[in-house]
Amino acid sequence: MGEFTHLDDQGKVAMVDVSKKPKQSRIAVASGSIRLAKETILKIMENEIAKGSVLVTAQIAGIQAAKKTSDLIPLCHPIFLSNISVKFEINEESIVSIAQAKAVDVTGVEMEALTAVSVSLLTIYDMCKAVDKAMVIGDITLLKKEKTNV
Repeated sequence: MGEFTHLDDQGKVAMVDVSKKPKQSRIAVASGSIRLAKETILKIMENEIAKGSVLVTAQIAGIQAAKKTSDLIPLCHPIFLSNISVKFEINEESIVSIAQAKAVDVTGVEMEALTAVSVSLLTIYDMCKAVDKAMVIGDITLLKKEKTNV
């Protein structure tokens, strides 16, 4: 493990100074899942959830959340995203959210990808909570982080 980067010389919280870092092409991919009842997944697939199209709404929510990451995470730098995508894999008892964030910037986009996944899953939970009281969100993880010179 490395050192904590959000601490200054006195051990106090500080934003990382990225002013001397070069801009690079950055990509991050994150995923997470929500376990649901089989009946709930069927209702989602057949668009029978009263609040509307669950996966479309969750996709939009994830994209919007990624764009607001620095507003949600106190020491996170604002990043000009060049792309954010949120996709879903539907399994028998779960839905997996996969988000990819891209930017050309001086710092990474993993927080944006993780935020997109988290909020997309929370949106599914919110839209389905009236019909499924046993949903569980979990396994939120960073799958890939890369940078290349531009």
